[in-house]
Amino acid sequence: MKNIKEQTNLLGKKIILRLDLNVPLENSKITDTTRIDKILPTIEFLLNQNSKIIILSHVGRPKGKIIKELSLKPIGEEIEKKLREKVRLISNNISSINKKFIDNTKENILLIENIRYYPQEEQNDNKFGEQLASLGDIYVNDAFSCSHRAHSSICEISKFLPAFSGLQFDLEVKALKKITSDITKPITCIIGGSKISTKINIIKNLIPKFDNLIIVGGMANNIIEYSGNKIGKSIKEENVNEIITEIFRLSKEENCNIIYPEDVVVAESSNGFPQNKELNEIYNDEMILDIGPKTIKKILNIIDKTKTILWNGPAGYFENPIFANGSKEIAKKIVENNKANKIFSVVGGGDTVSLLNSLNVVDNFNFVSTAGGAFLEYLEGKELPGITALN
Repeated sequence: MKNIKEQTNLLGKKIILRLDLNVPLENSKITDTTRIDKILPTIEFLLNQNSKIIILSHVGRPKGKIIKELSLKPIGEEIEKKLREKVRLISNNISSINKKFIDNTKENILLIENIRYYPQEEQNDNKFGEQLASLGDIYVNDAFSCSHRAHSSICEISKFLPAFSGLQFDLEVKALKKITSDITKPITCIIGGSKISTKINIIKNLIPKFDNLIIVGGMANNIIEYSGNKIGKSIKEENVNEIITEIFRLSKEENCNIIYPEDVVVAESSNGFPQNKELNEIYNDEMILDIGPKTIKKILNIIDKTKTILWNGPAGYFENPIFANGSKEIAKKIVENNKANKIFSVVGGGDTVSLLNSLNVVDNFNFVSTAGGAFLEYLEGKELPGITALN
């Protein structure tokens, strides 16, 4: 996989740049600019090379129909504001755009309207990929978060142009390699979420590589119950005992330590009064909402002995600050060790990133992924079409 930064002759080249600008919108207002902020270095690099940039991206799921509310217009305006560089939104049908049209535009950044307005995009249509490629000289994918999708602007387009990864794409792959292949041990994974079944493929892929697997959040409730304790009215997933048996069998086989809560914080509701409890003290009308002090201490000790850490999923119901203590303490310890250069940290998952943003520590981690499904599929060991297309 070749990175665009390694290319020396980009002067006057028309660069087709695939980005993931699928940012949250409310009444056509952007509520979180994280994805835009992350791709600015690639755009700035290309502008400094005096290239012309043709951006392809999408918002939402219009499923091949023009939906005004899913226009890229507010996103183009935001990029323009941040870069102080004119961005022209091209709303013309792609079939009516050609290189001559591109050459005749005076702006250096062109933003093609929502690529998912075209049904051919999600069909990974070869002809559509060729049509997109005809607009430029070089293709750059800086949308790692879309690279688990076999879509025309991710895959087919690369068959018709020299294809490169963007700066953010490269950072994402390098960070993920550090937790899957180029590992510095000891390595620890903290994994949460409400459903253990949705994470089982990740867990099975990581256990042979990791020294410690710390299971927290809603999915830990199933393991607490599996180990013979009552969990009251805590959230849990049904019919997962076989999955848990498989996790413990595999961890024993691969010499990976499985850690789950030894004590917890409970309440009668998510807004209720918190109480620290041992696992054998939980009443039927109580729910587990955070990890307890003994568990926190144990996890922090493990982090202190860890050289590489992956964190995917908060430790408790962090939306209520009363039950965010476990997550806060984990974040604080990782940040402390990061600042002392004792650990390499990778964070992924919307809830975990939201938590770190709320604590204002997101910049104190080595790499924070906003790639969602692509991030998870990479951790499962799946081949991503977007990476394959660049190789």
